[in-house]
Amino acid sequence: MNPAGFGDTAEVTDRNDRPIRTRRWTDGKLVDEGFPLSAVSDHLADADALVWVDLWNPEHADLLELAEEWNLDPYAVEDSLAQGERTKATRYATHTFLTVYATHLSPDSEDEDQAHESRLHTTRISAFVLPRGVVTVRRGSPFDIDEVVRRWDENSDLLQYGPGALVHGLLDTVVDGQFETIQELDDAAEDLEDCLFEDQASTRYIQRRVYRLRKELVQLRRVVLPMREIINAVMRTRAENNRHPELDSSYNDLYDHVMRAAEWTESLREMVNTVFETNLSLQDARLNIVMKKLTGWAAIIAVPTAVTGWYGMNVPYPGFGEWWGMLTGVAIITVSAIALYVLFKKRDWL
Repeated sequence: MNPAGFGDTAEVTDRNDRPIRTRRWTDGKLVDEGFPLSAVSDHLADADALVWVDLWNPEHADLLELAEEWNLDPYAVEDSLAQGERTKATRYATHTFLTVYATHLSPDSEDEDQAHESRLHTTRISAFVLPRGVVTVRRGSPFDIDEVVRRWDENSDLLQYGPGALVHGLLDTVVDGQFETIQELDDAAEDLEDCLFEDQASTRYIQRRVYRLRKELVQLRRVVLPMREIINAVMRTRAENNRHPELDSSYNDLYDHVMRAAEWTESLREMVNTVFETNLSLQDARLNIVMKKLTGWAAIIAVPTAVTGWYGMNVPYPGFGEWWGMLTGVAIITVSAIALYVLFKKRDWL
């Protein structure tokens, strides 16, 4: 049978010329790759085989037809294609279904009008974990599946323990990518901290960057925090079925990485909130300084205004019409203005 109209060629593609990756191992050794989808069912039935199939943006009808042949639950298939599906792990009668999100940040835009737009991009990866294989379905922005394959090749001795080794390599790559994203956001937060206390710091620049960083963190938390549930579910399933305890140390290490990523995300969120609140406090402080200076100068200007107003009255006053009267007024203005300036400067009002 040639399901979903895919051709029996070494370079497997679907009807829309989208690449499909296939691999088969026996006792941890790679024995075949690039085989057609029509051969997957036979390989899955082989008790000694370990099979991996990767589908990128498959059509709904095509995946449903493949799922029927591979005995995948139709609800899980719908979840793998639905928009906005949450990170989760679900057990079905014939397999376990996982949905995770790989993350990466795009470079900063030079367009200031887009400076507040989120740079975070995600790739949804759904995995059907079968007794003798794993089927991955990728949707969204590009994800380096070659990195997953490289890790499998580097730890080929673990592949003899079945699909659990494939799942570990996939999740480990996803978690490491999330770590890189968190590190980049942490660096961005530190750059904002440095900008806060610069004398020539642009308030508009800081506001846009803080808004963007908070937006990216909200998106990141939605995919990073549920990873703890994913790893817990996988480890619990393995323990219940007593599957290859040789992989327990690898999964324990992976769980530790997930916990660190979750804690780092939470601490980074607090840091960004602190930056936001500090920026508001600094703006208030700068405004108070400006108001103090304006008030001080207004007080200094008020003295000559009062003196000249007094001497400008249309009634006789001491020195009225005399040269020394004008000198007295100038002296009062000069001495009072200097005295106020020194006083305000001493109190740091100017």
